[in-house]
Amino acid sequence: MNTKKFAIAKQLGGKRVITNRGEEIGRLSDMTIDESTGRLEGLVVEPNMASKVAKNLVSSREKLMNIPYKAVFAVGDVIVVDESLLV
Repeated sequence: MNTKKFAIAKQLGGKRVITNRGEEIGRLSDMTIDESTGRLEGLVVEPNMASKVAKNLVSSREKLMNIPYKAVFAVGDVIVVDESLLV
């Protein structure tokens, strides 16, 4: 029996993105995909500028931040990313 679960991209829009330490860094706005392979490359997130982590990742002029897919730890009610993999 196949126990894989799939999430429809439309259902992920607007989900909260938090670090593995529990800090909310923003909300999912979009995803980046490699057109030649179809692989998910990263998340485009509207930053929560009250978050210290988000402030370190974006300048005050930027409205969106990119999170590499390798940092995604879990997806459920929220999207959890490994803070140590955010550059």
